Amino acid sequence: MKLSDLLHLSLSSVFSYRARSILTTLGIAIGIASVVLLTAIGEGIHRFVLSEFTQFGTHIIGITPGKSETHGGSTSTFANTRPLTIEDAEALLRIPHVIASVPVVQGAAKVEAAILARDTTILGVGAATREVWSLEISLGQFLPPDDSRSARSFVVLGHKVANEIFPNQNPVGERVKIANERYRVIGVMASKGQILGFDMDDAVYIPAAKALAMFNRESLMEIDLLYHPAADIDDLTAEISKTLKQRHRREDFTIITQQEMVDVLGSILSTLTFAVAVIGSISLLVGAIGVLTIMTIAVNERTSEVGLLRALGARRRQILTLFLGEAILLALVGGILGLGIGLGSALLLSWLVPALPVNIAWSYVIASILLSAFIGLIAGVLPARHAAKLDPVEALRAE
Repeated sequence: MKLSDLLHLSLSSVFSYRARSILTTLGIAIGIASVVLLTAIGEGIHRFVLSEFTQFGTHIIGITPGKSETHGGSTSTFANTRPLTIEDAEALLRIPHVIASVPVVQGAAKVEAAILARDTTILGVGAATREVWSLEISLGQFLPPDDSRSARSFVVLGHKVANEIFPNQNPVGERVKIANERYRVIGVMASKGQILGFDMDDAVYIPAAKALAMFNRESLMEIDLLYHPAADIDDLTAEISKTLKQRHRREDFTIITQQEMVDVLGSILSTLTFAVAVIGSISLLVGAIGVLTIMTIAVNERTSEVGLLRALGARRRQILTLFLGEAILLALVGGILGLGIGLGSALLLSWLVPALPVNIAWSYVIASILLSAFIGLIAGVLPARHAAKLDPVEALRAE
């Protein structure tokens, strides 16, 4: 039997039982569409979170007070943790390959203009914040590089804060009161939007030393360092650790590189995408059972046809190939149909809900098509083997 004859017989069988074939392909199609749509949402969320995370810029190292990992020993060792200071941030700036250093203090307070006032986030930072966090100024300038011991009472307003307390007015040069202390507005930030849920536009920026005094704190919340892309990250973190150990007499700090955080986030989000793909694959399992059921019924209904083919000289291998071909054909048609439904649904969803990140995960799309063919192969094996083993004489007698 020629290959063309096998293809012709498989196609004619599929089209002869249209209703049955349609129901079978729909089972596979729904499974493939589920995988494509769910992984598109998962991949979209993956890329969205990573892009949000890197909006602060790249090649950043964060240093926080306190050791994140503890070891055996006296608890008094950790009770004497020294605070991170502005002087620490200045010392780290002298390390080779460190481009800029930003001390960070965060709190909340009321910002009052002449008539209007609102509660907002106060960020105590340094002059290099724009460069390290990839921020832009829309009006005026950012905080100047004042001496930390004599920082002037300057403030830069976030875009939203400026619009709300100085509506239809240029706030540069005006004075505001923050926690009962007067500050002069020297700039307004360009709109940045939200980053991982934090609204950068709903904040004001003052010198870190002023923020420490305002919130009566001794320690910075963190120090952010911008380093040169050519720097070896392991050597750089070792040098940072050495410098801080010399200043603190112990390792009472935690160094986190941006790449470490991105890798952790990427691992978590990849697991999430894989998990939703597995959930969608449950529908494929249901479709596989459908193919198995339909092919079993087909063998029972076409027993006399198998007997005739065997009487005409068809070998068992050819009968096996015939029924396997039908199963794979049904699964592939269902896979292609499901692919179209899944892609169309993903595009429609991104159009109807623009806020929901949707991005086609092509690796999962290709894998789902290959899986559909594999399902057809596996689901068709038992019925095809049964058909191939039928006795020609007994098969011809079947009604």
